[in-house]
Amino acid sequence: MAELREECGVFAIYGDEAAALKTYWGIFSLQHRGQESAGIAVLAPDATISVNKGMGLVTEVLKPEEEAGRRGRAALGHVRYSTFGESTLINAQPLLMRTRFGPLALAHNGNVVNAPFLKRELEEEGAVFQGTTDSEVLAHFIARSRRRMVREALMESLPRLGGGFAFVVLTSHGLYAMRDPWGIRPLVLGKTPEGAVVVASETCAFDTIGARALREVEPGELLEIGDDGAYQSFRFAEVEPTRRAPCAFEVIYFARADSQIDGRSAHVSRRALGHRLAEEAPAPGDVVVGVPDSSLPAAMGYAETAGLPFDFGLVKNRYIARTFIAPRQEDREMGVQLKLSAVPEVVRDKKVVLVDDSLVRGTTSRRLVQLLREAGAREVHMRIASPPYTHPCHYGIDTSRATELAARNMTVEAIRAMVGADSLAYLSLEGLKAALGGHPWCLACFGAGYPVAPAEPVDGE
Repeated sequence: MAELREECGVFAIYGDEAAALKTYWGIFSLQHRGQESAGIAVLAPDATISVNKGMGLVTEVLKPEEEAGRRGRAALGHVRYSTFGESTLINAQPLLMRTRFGPLALAHNGNVVNAPFLKRELEEEGAVFQGTTDSEVLAHFIARSRRRMVREALMESLPRLGGGFAFVVLTSHGLYAMRDPWGIRPLVLGKTPEGAVVVASETCAFDTIGARALREVEPGELLEIGDDGAYQSFRFAEVEPTRRAPCAFEVIYFARADSQIDGRSAHVSRRALGHRLAEEAPAPGDVVVGVPDSSLPAAMGYAETAGLPFDFGLVKNRYIARTFIAPRQEDREMGVQLKLSAVPEVVRDKKVVLVDDSLVRGTTSRRLVQLLREAGAREVHMRIASPPYTHPCHYGIDTSRATELAARNMTVEAIRAMVGADSLAYLSLEGLKAALGGHPWCLACFGAGYPVAPAEPVDGE
């Protein structure tokens, strides 16, 4: 259970009379990706766009009966964690702007690394920003473009953005979906049985409304979606396939277990990570315990390969949100205590192999080891199903400060002592690559290099 803030989640649908309600259920299924704010924009029959949004969970901010009453065949929704910009209502999405193209609603997942440079340039030209989010930069580029069509304005603007991003834009003329040239941030395309086109951050959102996944939005691709269920594909950037870099942490932690990534579910991939971890880092144990929920498949895989029993030694309170939403360390630690409890009958007098998907700051890991010891565990051997997290992420995950990263500043032995485990071992970088297989991944947080230079303008700026 990484002590990370999520990125964000986007969902959009075009060509369905129940667009608003289906968007509600779409972002509800993406709630794990963002718990600070939620919102839905709807394109009404009179070509106006209205937005309902607020701070909090989907169920706190929006009501399904109200969304069911909003007329319109197109809608887009968003759940947010603030990785750039303050956590305030003005930064909640979708953003709604009035442009010469008409009303425009925009939702974004990821981080535009050169946003500070672009924002300063726009402000010098007279642009006024409503909030502090980097998402607004693209909206200003669209609004200020001299091109005749929204698609042309997007094709002109998108190459100026650096970093990892997935944008969805709704106008009175159509729906537009686009993904960064490296494919760092996820975006998938699907279709409902009735023929409506849907896009989302994860395929689990499609399952919720009965849609089927067609394919991923390609890196550097812009989709223009019309009312007849058809869509056109355009390329705003080309990156060699060997340089593409989808985020490995989507597989390791962020994505819901039933979401399909690179042709298989996150659950199956996480189980493979556990198999490899057991081969590389065996531990003397009587029982294997995983940290609910994202680490359970890795723990199962570890147990299978190690020939040890797997059991639920930690139980999660389903009504407590992910602990890292709290801004202060003491609040996060209290959140762990409220959220998880140990099962004494499973761990008492036993050597426990505790499998977690990642270890970032170490505060949660320390509390987990303590919980198991208080429940009677004789030994706790911690195994991490990913390599040491040594470098900040600049593409939409809230680890922008290297000083926060335990593995960046401490040896493995020092981290073991800090968390109080009897032993500690990580999956190797080569082991991670072998378990994930397929195309290259963004492994920057594990010290494998940044696909896009952080906090610098892209080429040509």
